Amino acid sequence: MRAFFAKTARAISNAVGSPLAFIFALGAVLTWAISGPIFGYSQNWQLVINTGTTIITFLMVFVIQNAQNRDQKALQLKLDELIRATKGAETGFVDLENMDDEMLRELECRFKALREEHAGHENDGQEGETLLEER
Repeated sequence: MRAFFAKTARAISNAVGSPLAFIFALGAVLTWAISGPIFGYSQNWQLVINTGTTIITFLMVFVIQNAQNRDQKALQLKLDELIRATKGAETGFVDLENMDDEMLRELECRFKALREEHAGHENDGQEGETLLEER
């Protein structure tokens, strides 16, 4: 089930992000708008667009969230690899996305203080301070 959803969501995400999908959606809206006088701008005529867009929007929320989750995971893995492969890098940052909010705020404050401390100073070739060991 999970593999089927991932494959389907990826295909839908690629398809609806294309210029052809936009042209199709624009055509559907224009067709609906032009048909207004034919149906006398009835409640059923309005219901068609309201229901259709509501259903599509509801389903697209899941497709978009899946795409964002997949992209975020891939980005994190790439960043983790860069951190791991960089000499002198703070390898504790590899799992940073799993820290709780309080720890992230604390780390952000430490970085802010470090930036202010070193504001206007050129990098002297020395390795940076270790921020995670202080936890």
